[in-house]
Amino acid sequence: MLSDAFSRFARWMERQSGRPGAFVTAFAVVLVWGLTGPLFHFSDTWQLVINTGTTIVTFLMVFIIQNAQNRDTQAIHLKLDELIRVTHSARNGMIELEEMPDTELAKVKRSFEHLAKTAECLDHRIDEKVERAVEREVDEELDERGVPDPTDRR
Repeated sequence: MLSDAFSRFARWMERQSGRPGAFVTAFAVVLVWGLTGPLFHFSDTWQLVINTGTTIVTFLMVFIIQNAQNRDTQAIHLKLDELIRVTHSARNGMIELEEMPDTELAKVKRSFEHLAKTAECLDHRIDEKVERAVEREVDEELDERGVPDPTDRR
């Protein structure tokens, strides 16, 4: 019950604090505070008002932001899990990846780095093979037509 109420409040606060009106309000508060400095002779109390207010707002916003981040992260994980589940060539072991210890995550990362290097190497080899095959085909076509090879300098 309390968790649901906090989630609803956090989502509402998240939406409100991200709007231009929230920025304008915060800017106006700081502007009014700055303009009242001479009125209060830039006293310690005057400075304490803004320091205390911003500290309290910052402290409370940390929890709102963390709640939003946790929710977004969980939603992204669920969406990715669904994509892994429906992709036939995907490895289903990746679904619980976020639950693995850091050492296991490092191993998975190294294996992906190795795959990337292997793929890059294969790409170069495939490119070279394709280039040689195209050159052979062009040479054969030129021979069939009786056209001399322009690169042949005999």
